Amino acid sequence: MTQFENGTFDYGDIYNDIEEPCSVERRESIENFLQLFIHPIICCVGFIGNALVIVTYALYKRTKSMTDVYLLNVAIADILFVVALPLIIYSEQYGWSMGNLSCKLLRGIYSMNLYSGMLLLACISGDRYLAIVQARRSFRLRSSTLLYSHLVCAVVWLSALLLSLPTFIFYERYHPGLYETSYLNRTDGTDGTDITDITDITDITDITDGTDGEDGPYVCFFKFQSNKTARVMKIAVPSSQVALGFFLPLLIMGFCYSSVIVTLLRAKNFQRHKAVRVVLTVVLVFVVCHMPYNITLLLYTVNMFQEQECSHEESIALTMTITRSLAYLHACLNPLLYAFIGVNFRNHFRKILRDLWCLGKNYMSARRSSRVTTEMYISRRSMDGSYNDNGTSFTM
Repeated sequence: MTQFENGTFDYGDIYNDIEEPCSVERRESIENFLQLFIHPIICCVGFIGNALVIVTYALYKRTKSMTDVYLLNVAIADILFVVALPLIIYSEQYGWSMGNLSCKLLRGIYSMNLYSGMLLLACISGDRYLAIVQARRSFRLRSSTLLYSHLVCAVVWLSALLLSLPTFIFYERYHPGLYETSYLNRTDGTDGTDITDITDITDITDITDGTDGEDGPYVCFFKFQSNKTARVMKIAVPSSQVALGFFLPLLIMGFCYSSVIVTLLRAKNFQRHKAVRVVLTVVLVFVVCHMPYNITLLLYTVNMFQEQECSHEESIALTMTITRSLAYLHACLNPLLYAFIGVNFRNHFRKILRDLWCLGKNYMSARRSSRVTTEMYISRRSMDGSYNDNGTSFTM
């Protein structure tokens, strides 16, 4: 039976019979490589792509349709995600250096952005279904397009907030105790949650550098005050992520896009067939990026409280680490799939680049003109000064 110790649990009794803890060196080395070399690339590319989408909508295209509003919100969710990810990587590598409130806010917002991003992609598929499959029936609905789209986005963000409440509530900044070292074996959710795995224990020196934990680095992870709450959250958080953050959007996208494809194939039009390829690409990329991780997370959750061999646990943890990075990649691909693939959006983007180029040329031209004017002024003042009685001249 577990015992309270300073508000956390002492799991010493659980590990008394453990002789050889499972090794996590291989998984940690791969995770470090991904965090230090791959994730920064994802963050930079994702930030640039989504920032361009936001700038294009803000300055030129404006939000004229439901899809425009959804795409803008997806870009906002993705850009907040890629901004939060480096801070989380830093905290996992070196410890949490900020306060408890910032721990809750960063992790909670990170979770919200991932939920909202997935749900908004489902909304985009629903909008395409109404526009193409139910064009006549949805005509009146789409006449109030901006009103409905803003309302839907508000519902999506509110739903993401509710789904992220466990993260806001249970994430804490704390010193890991002697038997909380197993957080290195955590299961990281793409929604930003880190579900501490209490079934394994690692070497204490990995965390506290040989100290008792009070002088070691702070961490920002889930921390529960009762064993019952811990068990419920360890199942509820990944289950809601898989069910509502992946399978629900996947089912909506599958139904909507399959109906769109059937409708487009009936039309003997080259442009319609080109649109079919675009739809298939969108669905394929979504499945390839998110399904491997969510299937792995589902398997982990099902077998969470069952005794397993170290080789099986290590393979699950390693697979989760790799597939999580694949899921992160979707934040970079969203601008390409949903925004830049559209002809109108590309035209507006070209206009931005052309205006920036013209602005740069005008700026350089103005500087050159200013420099020539200044040189002529100096030369004229110098000539005038050579005739002064005191023989002085204008110098810079």
